[in-house]
Amino acid sequence: MADKPNAEVIDALFAVIESRIGGDPDASYTAQLLARGSGKIAEKVGEEAVETVVAALSEGPDALAAESADLIYHLCVLWADAGIRPEDVWAKLGERQGMSGIEEKTSRGRA
Repeated sequence: MADKPNAEVIDALFAVIESRIGGDPDASYTAQLLARGSGKIAEKVGEEAVETVVAALSEGPDALAAESADLIYHLCVLWADAGIRPEDVWAKLGERQGMSGIEEKTSRGRA
């Protein structure tokens, strides 16, 4: 997967995650997470986000990259559980292109 353009790596990861929906939780960590439901998946995303922050602050670039990969994986599992596809996220990002972060937050009522 490492030789694919960035979005294609996530798209390929997402396809694997989708293939695990309804799968055997004893045979697949992804199927296990999906079987445990949205709350547990969201909790794992939160845990991985904290681990990513810790890596960024005290563990160096390699650890940050590894924790970021874990965070992205768990986020993709959450998307699959919620019925969101990567292209839905890419579309939201596309809508924000050319807009400053301040302008984007203001448009969502966040300042």
